[in-house]
Formats: sequence, C-alpha cells, structure tokens
Amino acid sequence: MEMKGVILAGGSGTRLRPLTRLVNKHLLPVGPYPMIQYAIQKMSQAGIQDIMLIIGKQSAGLYLDYLGTGSEFGVNLTYKLQEDAGGIAQALALAEGFIQPDDKFVVILGDNLFESDLGKYIEAFVNHQYSSMVLLKEVDDPSRYGVPILDGDRIRMIEEKPADPKSNYCVTGIYFYNGDVFDVIRTIKPSERGELEITDVNNRYAAMNRLAYRILDGWWTDAGTFSSLLEANERLS
Repeated sequence: MEMKGVILAGGSGTRLRPLTRLVNKHLLPVGPYPMIQYAIQKMSQAGIQDIMLIIGKQSAGLYLDYLGTGSEFGVNLTYKLQEDAGGIAQALALAEGFIQPDDKFVVILGDNLFESDLGKYIEAFVNHQYSSMVLLKEVDDPSRYGVPILDGDRIRMIEEKPADPKSNYCVTGIYFYNGDVFDVIRTIKPSERGELEITDVNNRYAAMNRLAYRILDGWWTDAGTFSSLLEANERLS
C-alpha cells in the first residue's frame, strides 16, 4: 500500500533561543545537514515519495530555497503554512485534503532524529490494519514526555509528563494514522495552554482500544533542547 508522509516543522523553538530567534529550529545544522533533511531522508528510504511539510511563517522562504520541490531528495514535497503555533494536532489537521479518507500515513515531528529504518514499522502498521500506532522508546527521564500505560499490544492511555511515570517508555514524535484522524482531531478541545494536543488525539484512539505501538530500535533524540541538539550532532557528524 502506498503511504504518504507528513512532517511537522512549525513551532517557535523557544527552548533553543537565541539560536531560533532568526531561523526555525528545523533548519539548524545537525551534522552535515539541516535538521529537517533527516526526516525527509527517513521517509524516502522507506519508499514514501509524497510528503507534506507543515511549516511556520518564520523561515518559510528558506525552506523553499533549500528543499524546493523535493526532487533532489527523491520525493515530492507539498508545503502548508501553519499561521499560528496552536499545537501539534492543529498542525496535523492542516494535512486534511493532502491525506484522503482511505489513506494511511506516517507523521514525524521534524526535531525527531533517530537511527532505525521506518520500513518495518510501516509494514507492521499496514499488515495489522491498525487505526493508529505510535513508536515508543525507553528513556532515562520519562517524566519529560508522554508516558504510555501498556495493555498487551495496545496502549490503554498516555499520561503527559507525569510526576510518577508508570514506565520508562516515552511516546516519540513518530505516529501512524488512517485518514480518519482528522475526524478525531475535530472532537478534541484546546488544552490549558490553548493548544490542540496530539496526546489528546492518541488518547481518543486509546479509549477505543485502537492505539497500537512498537518499540523503536536504535538511538533516538528529539533535538529540542541544547543537550539533545548536541547529542544529535555528535551522533550524526
């Protein structure tokens, strides 16, 4: 089954200021390339050619100058502008139309850098006919992330940044959905910080016993802080 891809590369990158005062964090150098290039490469290597890149107004012209149509990277890029930083789920909602109701697709947050090939996870998602699936990773500091409560091969719920995490696993920024995710997004309300949270979307699926998971092999970092950006540079240099 042909998969599509969505890369979310908006946001203000406040944790990386002053680096992000002039340029979007996903264009910061990691090893020899801008950060955003790695997500594109991972999708291309997994056979995904049609990719929507959702960006903020900051550095929009730089994305176009550097990436163009995507042909240099073996993909077809479509761009969508997220006018305001309203959360990951709000950004994902902008892909409706590019993603059709019968499509299956993968979403990567642009600051997620990882070693593993996506192919086997795509195969698991398609072959098992899951409605949604997330990739998990064991970490030393799970309270910084969304922490899953597992029930067999499904997730019962995700606790966002819990003070007392139930496991050492976190939900990475790599998600797999059917085209019905946009209907799910329409059912959630803004959080206390005024954003549409992807954890709320995933918990809707979990409540319906429709949220599967796999454990991500190899190293992974979200490159959203100075320490994780340094780690990513050390691994990819």
